[in-house]
Amino acid sequence: MRFSPLFVALTALLSAPAVAQSTDARTLDAVTVTASRTGQSADTAPQTIVVIEREAIERQLRISGNSSDVLANLLPSYTPSRGKMNGSGETLRGRTPLILVDGIPQSNPLRPTGRETHTIDYAMVERIEVIQGANAMNGLGATGGTINLITRKPEPGQINQHVGVQTTVPTTDVSAETTSYRADYRISGSKGRWDYLFGAGYEDQGLWLDGDGTAIGTDTTQGDLMATRAYDLHAKLGYWIDDNQELQFSSNRYRIKSKAEYLTVSGNRNTGLPTTSVRGTPPGTPPWNDVWTTGLAYTHHDLAGMELRAMVFNQEFEGLFGGDRSSTFQDPLIAPVGTLYDQSRSVASKWGAKTSLGRDDLFDGTLKLTGGVDLLQDSGKQDLYGTGRTYVPNSEFRNAAGFLQAEYKLLPTLTAQGGIRREEATLRIDSYQTLYRYNRVNVQGGKLRFGETLYNAGLVFAPTETFNVFGSYSEGFGMPDVGRVLRSINTPGTSVADLDALEPVLTRNTELGARVRTGAWQADVAVFQSRSDLGTRIISVDGAFQMAREKTRIEGLDASVRYQLNDVHALGLSYAWTRGRYDSDADGRLDARLDGLNIAPNRAIATWSAQWKPKLSTFVQGQYAFNRNFDEAAKQFQGYALFDLAAEYKLSKGSVQLGVANLFDRQYITYYSQSALIEPDRYFAGRGRTVTVGYQLDF
Repeated sequence: MRFSPLFVALTALLSAPAVAQSTDARTLDAVTVTASRTGQSADTAPQTIVVIEREAIERQLRISGNSSDVLANLLPSYTPSRGKMNGSGETLRGRTPLILVDGIPQSNPLRPTGRETHTIDYAMVERIEVIQGANAMNGLGATGGTINLITRKPEPGQINQHVGVQTTVPTTDVSAETTSYRADYRISGSKGRWDYLFGAGYEDQGLWLDGDGTAIGTDTTQGDLMATRAYDLHAKLGYWIDDNQELQFSSNRYRIKSKAEYLTVSGNRNTGLPTTSVRGTPPGTPPWNDVWTTGLAYTHHDLAGMELRAMVFNQEFEGLFGGDRSSTFQDPLIAPVGTLYDQSRSVASKWGAKTSLGRDDLFDGTLKLTGGVDLLQDSGKQDLYGTGRTYVPNSEFRNAAGFLQAEYKLLPTLTAQGGIRREEATLRIDSYQTLYRYNRVNVQGGKLRFGETLYNAGLVFAPTETFNVFGSYSEGFGMPDVGRVLRSINTPGTSVADLDALEPVLTRNTELGARVRTGAWQADVAVFQSRSDLGTRIISVDGAFQMAREKTRIEGLDASVRYQLNDVHALGLSYAWTRGRYDSDADGRLDARLDGLNIAPNRAIATWSAQWKPKLSTFVQGQYAFNRNFDEAAKQFQGYALFDLAAEYKLSKGSVQLGVANLFDRQYITYYSQSALIEPDRYFAGRGRTVTVGYQLDF
């Protein structure tokens, strides 16, 4: 295994003796992470785990309602948001994360659409658990890590209600066309053994302007967040069978759809002119994202001294993309080449079950064991919505996995963790004919079988209650983008059984880190390396996204520090550095750099929060995305700095919120547009300064 000089130097630093702790040091906070499947504490885990609490989420929602913005503003290792309905290219530590809602997968690993971050209104989210780096605890897809969105819980009392409204306007041109609105309502409570929650959210986005006051270009093909309407309906119903057993049913319906009010005006990369929008109706049906997530969970907290957790779930996904005259869609049997408008639609249905059984008091409390079985059936297809043609045939993935995880206290200061997970999967693909663009070849369907045994191991050394160091090795299991492989086949006589490109993706993640919690200080640092012998890389071919299978390696550093200056002020600083390379010519050497479709820029985020009075609080954040060079001359990223402000003032009834995004009205081109896809229609500027004013009432 080869590490960069920075990786080696930081490893040596983390191996150095800890400094003495002050007498006012406090113990590490014990925040249990459900995404770990073992009830792991975030601050004693052998890998980097970030828990984002509700207060931090609400602050970010005052600045931006875009869920990708929320994640990027809180996680420097997450790629800056594209600001579009499609988030392809948004990665965590340079690889694809598995997105979950209450443990239910939202990602579609067989046919990634980039829409998985837009499946729920974040106003319904209580906290976010982020496990950074490849892991297999939740099954397929977590090659970059896991992001688990934990939805809000019913509040104590028979009836608790919440109402929130807010409006957002740009500062350069305030009008009905550029004004955005959002509102949410919740009611929750408990009575006897029952508890309940119902929430509803609605959002209407207007025209977005850049720092120069010009309309931002709309992405009529991939889908946009600008000029959309969205709603979310969320429900929970819980019942305590007895003091140790509980049942909980949950359901979330989310839909976002373009208002189809704008057309794209191409930009000019050479002159620095960004893509803009003009009034008009795009051809075809407006793009949408429609997701329904449902789960039924059962927990027994004391089953002969063990804890049993079981869940069955379903997720129904439909994503429609916009219409265009892509060369991929042309067919002279339907219309003259170059004139045919069409649009693609992706449909997926997931059914599954998760179970785990754990006990933590074995051998006088030194051993904790957790085991379980997971089942998943994921089926889906992609068609051309306008003409009814098959783009990607129906595919069905069935997966059964068993796992066992152990945590053993070797010494009072040294804990070892390790686990094994066995994945058995089959992939069945229907026979089909490719499009005219790919020679209309007939592809023989079939069934493929996969089996992977995945391991993880870690050590945590805690010489004091306020300091620990850790090291870990973990493996993640994923499938390549089946859709991108199947839709681009152009060789007659091809059979699914012969496609090496459908081999699974196995990612190996190694990490070393340290944590300090002493007095007013909190500090974390970790270095990591992520390797795949047959990884995946997204590339653009004639304007269509395709997939390359190559050896890849990503290495990097995550660091953060927080200082509580006094009872009023707290300062924070976080930083992420990554470097990614791949084997471009299959000679075994990593000779090329990953581009902006596959890796994030190095970023730093600084924060200042202040509680001026019991009624008044403010929050300021600044982030800088550093310059990054790529192998292609056209993909050189010029970094930029952005600043945001949020404030809240509590009234006798309710509270007033203020948010200012892009405080200094910086004009900039997004990271995606600079470094990912080079074409005039997608040379997008970032959003200029906006002011959001809101009011919330809990009663």
